[in-house]
Amino acid sequence: MSYFAAALVALLAAESLMAAGWGFPNAPIGAPATLLLVHLVVLGWLSLLLCGALFQFVPVLVAKPLYSARLPLPALILLLGGIIALLSGFLGLNGALTAKLPFFPLASVLLAAGFGLVLWNLGCTLWRARPLGLPARFVVVGLLGLAATVAIGITFALVLAGDTTTPTALRLFADGLPIHIIAGLGGWLSLTAMGVSYRLLAMFMLAPEPDRRSTRAVLQLGAWALGVAVLGGTTAILVRRGAALVFSAAGVLGLLTVVLYARDIVHLYQARKRRVLELNSRMAAAAVGSLLVAALLMVVLGSMGTLGRDAGAVVFLVVFGWLSGLGLAKLYKIVPFLTWLECYGPVLGKAPTPRVQDLVAEQRAGKWFGLYFLAVWAGTVALFLDSAWAFRAAAALLLVGTAGIVLQLVRARRLADVPASARFPGGSVRPPLVLSLTRSH
Repeated sequence: MSYFAAALVALLAAESLMAAGWGFPNAPIGAPATLLLVHLVVLGWLSLLLCGALFQFVPVLVAKPLYSARLPLPALILLLGGIIALLSGFLGLNGALTAKLPFFPLASVLLAAGFGLVLWNLGCTLWRARPLGLPARFVVVGLLGLAATVAIGITFALVLAGDTTTPTALRLFADGLPIHIIAGLGGWLSLTAMGVSYRLLAMFMLAPEPDRRSTRAVLQLGAWALGVAVLGGTTAILVRRGAALVFSAAGVLGLLTVVLYARDIVHLYQARKRRVLELNSRMAAAAVGSLLVAALLMVVLGSMGTLGRDAGAVVFLVVFGWLSGLGLAKLYKIVPFLTWLECYGPVLGKAPTPRVQDLVAEQRAGKWFGLYFLAVWAGTVALFLDSAWAFRAAAALLLVGTAGIVLQLVRARRLADVPASARFPGGSVRPPLVLSLTRSH
């Protein structure tokens, strides 16, 4: 729950900056203000969210306990310190922070240590659970993407700080941004989210466990896309030839991955036993739809030769429509579920307890989710139209929608929508707002 709380604070902060006109499109994509905003979203929001989710659900995926229940806290502290140091470094480049401190080297050390603990804890858990099921194998590939993302990011940070001037590092810094983006958004965040979503959607919709030929193809194609982009792209950059061809091949593999994944998700919805969909499942469908639209836009823009010009709009749709949309949708189920376990787990079978669904008010929350996705799609259109003021207006609506969703999560955590007479039966536990008392078993 602490990871989720920190991640949501980062998301609200990033949306506030966008609404205030900070970063792209009011500044170039490579400007320090934009880099600060991007890393606040990708590290502060999405990576912390996913780390918190994996600590809870990798044990569920593999039916084994987490390797260490103590490591997530120091990992979180290190990651928060690293994120703050990295953002401070970008503020220094932007001229908004005058303190002459080694922010980028410090961020490199802290983030490497924090993500190292994450990789060690989750990697040991997965290693002890071999042979792995299909969703868990997605997580393994995603963690490899995380390792590549961190390694490339540290190289970039050291070059920015002037602490390394080796030709290899300088060449990677000059031309390696596509690898960094693909490894982070495509490998670490998207492939991991796909693997977790297969299991969560099947669980929440009472659908058959995903073990289709197409699902295995999604994993294989996604892994190949990641390998071609990271290994092939790095090699091509270092030898100074063939990089465009390598990234095109990775793009084709990535497109096939997305199409087959969307087809699998449609099958899950069609094969479900739960006829009436809960809000989290409906909003997950909107997120997957955003991913599919983003992939199709890449094909159309690539064929028109305008992908480079409009890449910001596509990335925005992937980050906020697909990854953030799916993350918020699943949080709307995960937070009430964890709260229900903490509060009512001790009295199950001993006293009447509410259902998990009694902790939320879906009709009220649905309006905030609707506003959120409308704002994402409006912001994407604004970026295509190159309208900075329209994007800021969409970002303001995005902030309002997100704040409304967060408020619903707080209400669920506080059991505010449970009737007072049934809220705390004898022996139940009042859960704290941020710290979660549950442990993975």
